[in-house]
This record gives sequence, structure tokens and C-alpha cells, in this order.
Amino acid sequence: MGLHASGGRDGTSMLDERSREIFRRIVESYLETGEPLGSRNLSRLLPMSLSPASVRNVMSDLEELGLIYSPHVSAGRLPTQSGLRFFVDAFMQVGDLSVAEQESIERQIRPLDRAQPMESLMTEASRMLSGVSRGAGIVITAKSDTVLKHVEFIRLEPTKALAILVGDHNQVENRIIDLPAGVTSSQLTEAANFLNAHLAGQTLPELRSQLQNLKHQVQSELDTLSRDLVERGLAVWAGDSEEGKPARLIVRGRANLLEGVADAQDIDRLRLLFDDLEKKDSLIEILDLAETGPGVRIFIGSENKLFSLSGSSLIVAPYRDEEDRIVGAVGVIGPTRLNYARIVPMVDYTAQLLARLTRKPL
Repeated sequence: MGLHASGGRDGTSMLDERSREIFRRIVESYLETGEPLGSRNLSRLLPMSLSPASVRNVMSDLEELGLIYSPHVSAGRLPTQSGLRFFVDAFMQVGDLSVAEQESIERQIRPLDRAQPMESLMTEASRMLSGVSRGAGIVITAKSDTVLKHVEFIRLEPTKALAILVGDHNQVENRIIDLPAGVTSSQLTEAANFLNAHLAGQTLPELRSQLQNLKHQVQSELDTLSRDLVERGLAVWAGDSEEGKPARLIVRGRANLLEGVADAQDIDRLRLLFDDLEKKDSLIEILDLAETGPGVRIFIGSENKLFSLSGSSLIVAPYRDEEDRIVGAVGVIGPTRLNYARIVPMVDYTAQLLARLTRKPL
């Protein structure tokens, strides 16, 4: 027997020298040709002198370990999925990319200027990885808080609208949102006008926070003014407070307003504050809908059906933002015959490059 039960840190100590060499040749032949390798041809490739019968004995041992299998009776052997995993973990040598290879990747991905839409950057990365891998290059980016410069709402149906969000690098996201009952087209236009007037390079969460602050300021002024009018006998409360909102305020008869012009101005101010508070609530609700619309994006470099097939391989590496948070992933999905030793460092370097290019300039 050429196999041993004990396993070393790299897993190769479970195989003796003959078994390691035979297994390595079978896998490398499969990665190169996709065809099974038979014992007769294999015996000619080995650096040591072994008969085809001895090679077959070792193959049988490797098969018992689940590392290789025979696709047909009396055929050569192919690596199993477990065998490929074992080969990648224990045998494969992954070197660094040469300077020329790094420069080639950068030429294909690096944008001509920082204003280039992020989608173009992702598309170029996936196209490049697709070209070098014979598979599909994929770039996945989590939904990010884009700095906005324009927002628009277009009504599609009575209860649905299209939210168009334009980022500061001219990237455009379209999100379908469900509208609350009763929202009119003029309210959508008013909401867009207000948001565009207050965007000033903010993200949606930042803008939502600003709206909440404005709402609290209006609420505070409303409470103060309402309390003052009640204390002066010009108005009374009706009903209970609900969800922090003031109960209905009933202004007494016109005779009370004749006590002074200031009182009339207070009543007008009160009415405007109620209207303003209601608008702020509506804006925050619409903004919440735009913020929570579907926004996760997947970019695929080449059209294929590999994602629906079993037995595909995925080589993927995350990339991080300036705070070391994972914000996306880049990789290749393709047949198990991927050239792992070549693609792994390319995926790794592409992830590093995307991390640098997608970070905000200091």
C-alpha cells in the first residue's frame, strides 16, 4: 500500500511519494485536457520507474480514499470534487503576479478619471476575469449609501412609483417603491423638490436623519406655541396625544382673536406648523420607501448558464472599504477545470485593486 492514515498539516503525509506524484499527474492532466489519464500513459510520465500494473494499484488506493474515480469501465481516472479540493489545499503552488500582469489588470480596470460611474468599473473587472478564466467573472457589491445629487419620483400606478436616484459620480439607481394610500402626484413632485433642495452631497440615511431633526424642531415649536395659546385661553385640547403628536387643538371663537394682532399671528403660525409637521412625516415616509427599495447589484462579465449547473467552481475574494469593512466580492465561477494557480492570484489582486479604486479620496 502506498497510502498512510496519518495526516500532516498540509494533508500530503497521507500519501507516499509515488501516490503523491500519480495523484498530481492525474489532476494536472485533467486541468489541462479535461480527459481521464490511464495507467499506461501515466507510467510513461512518472519520474520513477513503475509498471502500468503498479500504477493501477496506486490508482485503486487513491480511489478508495475518494480522491479519484473512473468515469467508464477500464478507462483512466479523473479527480473527484474532494480530490480537487485536496489538490488545491495541499499541492497547488500559488505565486505572486508579475509586474507586467499587475499592470495589465490595472490597464483593463482602472478608470480614466474618478468621475467614471462605479458600474463601469465593476463591468470592466468582471469582463477581465471572464477573459482570463474561461468562466464567468463576477463582481458583487453590497447596497451602499450613495452620495446623491438628484432625486426624482415618477408615478407608475396609483400605489407604485419609480424612485430615480442619481449619485455624485452620475451612477443611476432605479427602485420601485410602494406608495402609501392617498399620495398624489403633486405630493411626489413636492417631495422630490424638497429633497433636491436639501441634498447637498448627503446619502439617503443622512438626509433622513436631517428630516427627522427638522421634524423635531417643528414639533418643539408647535408644542411651545400651542401650550402658550391654551394658557391664554385662546385654544383648548380635544382628545388624547397619540404617538407623540399633539391632540386636536380647537381655537376658540373669533372674539378671542380681537384681543390683539399678535394672537392672530400666533394662530396663523400654529396652522402653518401643523401643515409643516404633516409634510415632514410624509417626506420621511417616502424617503424610507426609496431607501429600502431593492438595491443589491450583481455584475456578470459573460453570459452563461454555469450558475444553474452543479459541479461549478467559484474563486472569490472580498474587498474592503477604508474602515476595513467587507463591501463586496470579486471572483470567477466556471467549470472545475479552471486554471486555479493562475486565476487565484488574479482574483486576489483584482480585489485589492477594487478596494483602492472604490474608496473615497481623502
